[in-house]
Amino acid sequence: MIPYPNISPVFLKIGPLALRWYGLMYAISFILSYFLIQVMAARKRVNVTKDEVSDLLFYAAIGVILGGRFGYILFYNPVFYLTHPLKLFAVWEGGMAFHGGLLGVIVMGLLFCRRYKRSFYQLADIAVPAVSVGLGLGRIGNFINGELFGRPTDLPWCMVFPEGGDVCRHPSQLYQAALEGGVLFLILWVLSKKNLATGSLFWILICFYGLFRFLVEFVRQPDAHIGFVLGYFSMGQLLSLPMFVMGTGMLWFLNSRKAASH
Repeated sequence: MIPYPNISPVFLKIGPLALRWYGLMYAISFILSYFLIQVMAARKRVNVTKDEVSDLLFYAAIGVILGGRFGYILFYNPVFYLTHPLKLFAVWEGGMAFHGGLLGVIVMGLLFCRRYKRSFYQLADIAVPAVSVGLGLGRIGNFINGELFGRPTDLPWCMVFPEGGDVCRHPSQLYQAALEGGVLFLILWVLSKKNLATGSLFWILICFYGLFRFLVEFVRQPDAHIGFVLGYFSMGQLLSLPMFVMGTGMLWFLNSRKAASH
């Protein structure tokens, strides 16, 4: 096995103020996104100003926070929050869901496009590589927190997580960081150079995230209060499989339509 580094979730404490690695990962991802979106805009010849990029990230941040929180409440623990309504706003106690955050970002992105009279697909295509960077950094934050760990295994790179008992487990957070952050970014970066139909990069993100998340869930420990929800499938898999199916279908549709128009 590989020893778990057991890094403190707090990287800096000033009096009562505690700055956490997980929050720092979010901050870094938004800073990198600001520059990466501008690089992608130049590559795809999309004319956006720096102020528009800043506003887009502000909208996205609202979508991530609100969508991620209410997605977690709806998908993962609705009964608890119905009986403890004051806990709805206790975000410092954890409880964010990617699928909800994604829906929140899409909704806020549509509102942004309506306000600035922009094409949603055009903006989404230049923003999705930054999304994969944020996903990778977020999973590293999960690893530092020692949360969302994997199922027991005897593989040589297994780890014993403080909250996971004495058993050695898959470091599934690192699997997700590598796939959702590294591999997905490379796929998007390479394919952004291709002459694909507008909207393709957005649906590639949807498709491959769904695929990678579905596969990693086979070695990730299901949420204790939910467990398996359909046979041997977890809630994460039930939410991710439709993403893969829809993403594949929309990629075929957009590029078939583009080929037919030529």
